Amino acid sequence: MVAGEASGDLLSALLLQGLRQRHPALNAFGIGGRAMIAQGFDAWWSSDRLAVRGYVEVMRHYVEIVGIRSQLADRLLREPPSLFLGVDAPDFNLDLAARLKAARIPTVQYVCPAVWAWRPERMAAIRRSVDHVLCVFPFEPALLHQAGMAASYVGHPLAQVIPMVPDRSAAREALGLDPQRPVLALLPGSRHAEVAHLLRRFLLAAQALRDRHAGLQVVLPAVPALQGLIEQEVATLNMQAWVQVVAGQSHAVLAACDIVLVASGTATLEAALFKRPMVVAYHMNALSWWITQRKKLQPWVGLPNILCQSFVVPERLQEEATPDALAKDLHEWLINPQRVADLQGRFSDLHAELRRDTCALAAPVLEGLCRSV
Repeated sequence: MVAGEASGDLLSALLLQGLRQRHPALNAFGIGGRAMIAQGFDAWWSSDRLAVRGYVEVMRHYVEIVGIRSQLADRLLREPPSLFLGVDAPDFNLDLAARLKAARIPTVQYVCPAVWAWRPERMAAIRRSVDHVLCVFPFEPALLHQAGMAASYVGHPLAQVIPMVPDRSAAREALGLDPQRPVLALLPGSRHAEVAHLLRRFLLAAQALRDRHAGLQVVLPAVPALQGLIEQEVATLNMQAWVQVVAGQSHAVLAACDIVLVASGTATLEAALFKRPMVVAYHMNALSWWITQRKKLQPWVGLPNILCQSFVVPERLQEEATPDALAKDLHEWLINPQRVADLQGRFSDLHAELRRDTCALAAPVLEGLCRSV
């Protein structure tokens, strides 16, 4: 298995947990993170090593990343596994899977690359690289079938573990938050480059919103590898007295909050499953942004908007992601309870659509493909 970042680590861990119930002697190894390791995964490299986004950012780490992929491929070709499962991270996993598939090792991609959103040329790479795609969104298998690929909809495992009605009161008590005052969650990303581009903007937006709502509580769940960097920035801006940085616990924070300011990515879907109104933001290197825009197929970048096919939540991207604009959008959620209620209804419908027994659907596919050893 190869999971390339925090979200892939979480998805992999949830799948591993279910697979181990069916196969207690399962031996899983490769590249993963803390959540996978907690499920008995043997991490030869940490998924943090692959957590890079954007063309320019990838180029800075290109030699290291390609070196890891080459070493991993060589080892797997010497000692072939029963099956290779790439979890998201298509830029890393598809090339690796192609090399393994050529050696008759069964290959599966878990989480379909978003060919429906951007980079449609990836379709050929998927077909060349993998034997089967496990899709987390219901519309994806039909697109892959049309292109001659085997694919199955297995639901999104997060929709299983996140409750339909989160317990806000219990989450606030666990985090030591005042149950009567509004709570803003800041989720600036799980990669160093994301946090470098977004953290200060998010903190200044929180300050601007707090100027309008004096009792506002602000909580920022930090991935362990970036917690020190985040706490240093909070201290630099002299916000440590009212910005609570917690290690991990993103789900507890999403359960506890009223509104979310979140970097585009899997965390936007998590916020939607918690039925929380949000503002989606993103900022990256200018050249990476220019290249990305040229390959974009849809007007939305946030998963809630893509899945709802509408701007149900605001998106502030690149130069529009100013602290004042972000604060204004967040303020609109706080003063419009009917708008929040309407959004929660749409998110509840989305949650029901994504809620499937992922392991029960994925396991027969994986078992059927496994080579005998």
